[in-house]
Amino acid sequence: MTARGAPSRFLGAALCCGLGRYVRQLQRLQLLFSPVAPDARGARQFVEERAAEFARGHPEVVLYVRNAGGAAPLLRAEYLNGTVREELIANKTSEEIAQLATKLANQSGLDVVRIRKPFHTDNPSVQGQWHPLTNKPPALLVRGPRLAPPQ
Repeated sequence: MTARGAPSRFLGAALCCGLGRYVRQLQRLQLLFSPVAPDARGARQFVEERAAEFARGHPEVVLYVRNAGGAAPLLRAEYLNGTVREELIANKTSEEIAQLATKLANQSGLDVVRIRKPFHTDNPSVQGQWHPLTNKPPALLVRGPRLAPPQ
């Protein structure tokens, strides 16, 4: 934790320079709702209309539909790192539930943290940070397609 109250960390490369295949972090998605409750109408429509489409679009995610009895309808996401997120879906439409399920499927399960910069100075420069083309002639700089060459 920092003095601001939010956790922060430095950006690190995953799997040594970011090389490797992508593995979706969402392992299991459970849709818990009552088949007769009025606030679960959107969840019932999602199961009838969009659940098969969601399962086809995300074949690595297991989708469970369970009866929750008298409990409020919710969407429970379980990730590979052990994190469990629960989202209340009472009185939401099937489209909103589909967007929420897609959002949960695209997340990593990790908490959102502030990324810290790997440098610090008490007197920041007004010119910006140095890079290899700082003091080079403008002819070496890359020109965009719309910029005319200098005359």
